[in-house]
Amino acid sequence: MCLSEGLHAIPRGPRNGSDRRAPRCDTEHVEHPTAQTPAQTLAQTPAQTPAQTPAQTPALARTIRLDGPLDLGLTVAPLWRGHGDPTMKIDRNGVWRVTRTPQGPATLHLAAKRDALDVRAWGPGAAWAMDAAPGLAGLEDEPGGLRTSHPLIRDLARRRPGLRLPKSRAVFEAILPAIAEQKVTGAEAHRAFRGLVLAHGDRAPGPAGNAGMRVPPAPETLARLPYFAFHPFGLERRRAETIRRVAAEARRLEEATRLSPAEGQARLRAIPGIGPWTAAEVAARAWGDPDAVSVGDFHIPNLVAWALAHEPRGSDERMLELLAPFAGQRGRVIRLLELSGIQPPRYGPRYAGRRIEAF
Repeated sequence: MCLSEGLHAIPRGPRNGSDRRAPRCDTEHVEHPTAQTPAQTLAQTPAQTPAQTPAQTPALARTIRLDGPLDLGLTVAPLWRGHGDPTMKIDRNGVWRVTRTPQGPATLHLAAKRDALDVRAWGPGAAWAMDAAPGLAGLEDEPGGLRTSHPLIRDLARRRPGLRLPKSRAVFEAILPAIAEQKVTGAEAHRAFRGLVLAHGDRAPGPAGNAGMRVPPAPETLARLPYFAFHPFGLERRRAETIRRVAAEARRLEEATRLSPAEGQARLRAIPGIGPWTAAEVAARAWGDPDAVSVGDFHIPNLVAWALAHEPRGSDERMLELLAPFAGQRGRVIRLLELSGIQPPRYGPRYAGRRIEAF
């Protein structure tokens, strides 16, 4: 549960769509002691994975030489919105991502080899997407920026040499699912996001379109919808109005990727309904901010307190205190902890979720 979005506090949801406990505010883990990775899941459903045919040659192709290890699946996983995400799929052959660029829709396929990253792109926005591909794959990230003598964090970083932070350069595409995740379970958030994309998105360019993948909705499309048009997707009026406001300001918000992290988050938070948690979630994904901390999250303070101080529960204040030695890299530390398998003790009943559309 996100505990701080000011007067416009709006529901958010969990990272794990199968988690029926208390609401949480972060995005879905790729690894979990009892959960499948995206690659495992998609490998079992090959019909959902785009397949290229000879007639579907890519508009653009590029090979990028790697100067170090890259775990592509773990790197891009924060952008993935569950097993039914129509805009992104991860399998053993790489990553498919559909995006709406300033030049139009585009489909990207990324495949990591030992020393190279192969990129293919389709659609009117293929050139823009191709230019953004290195950031998306975390190649513009600097994992070496984390310098610490803390034994746990140093060990976790050593275990994940290929983990990087992605940068999508797509603010609206990051903020839309983040709003859907406000104070609800992951299953509810993913259902809402999936419904919006399927109802108001376009067919993906290239072979991804044959597999049912879709382009995220255009901001102007969502801005024109009345708030009650969001109800069938499980979005109550407060989140619906926030999406409409953000959609109306989308062009100005996209400029946040060219601002400093503090200035970018301030621009996002100027919109009613966007608080520190949502702004940090966008900063981490859209411009790869390694210091982004989702203040107001239900679970992250407990994870940080347990991992770094062996305290079963933690407040935002305590979390920030414990993360202070990692200033500049706090978001990276949180990501490492999320992938560590460390879990604080669980107390209280599981959260059963709700169905807004049934009210």
